[in-house]
Amino acid sequence: MALTWHGEPGRHEELTHTMLMGQAKRAAAALARLGVRAGDPVAVHLPLVPESVIATLACGRLGAVRTTLPVYLTVPELAEAARDCGATVIITADAAFWDGAVHPVKPVLDRALRRDCTWVRSVLVVNRTSRPVSWTAGRDHWWHEALATR
Repeated sequence: MALTWHGEPGRHEELTHTMLMGQAKRAAAALARLGVRAGDPVAVHLPLVPESVIATLACGRLGAVRTTLPVYLTVPELAEAARDCGATVIITADAAFWDGAVHPVKPVLDRALRRDCTWVRSVLVVNRTSRPVSWTAGRDHWWHEALATR
C-alpha cells in the first residue's frame, strides 16, 4: 500500500500506488480545468485525510504551489492567510472529525471568504461527513464530481 489512513470512527482507507497516482492525475486535471497553471498557488484547507496527499501530488504534477490553510484557524486568521497566499482555488472539506466530535470546515472558510477574498474563483469541497453545507453556485464544486469529469 502506498497510503493507509485511519480516521473518523469506522473510516479506514488504503490506496495502492496506482490508485493514489490515478487520483492525483484526475485531481491535477480538475485543477487545470479550474485554471490552475504552473507557479499558481492552490490553498489546501483540509484535515489530515487522503485527499490532502492527493492534492499535494496534483499540485506537483502541475507545478502549482500548494499552500496549507490549517483547519483550526479562526475566521479572521483564515481570511488573512487566504489573502496572503493569493490562491484563486481552495480545496476544503464539508466538515472534519477531531477530538471525538464533528467540526465545521467549509462554513468557517465561507465566513472567511466573505472578508474581502473576492479573487477566490473556485472551492473544491471534499465530502467527509455528508452534512448539509452552504453552497455558492459557480464557485463551489464537489471534489468527487470534479475528479470524475474527464
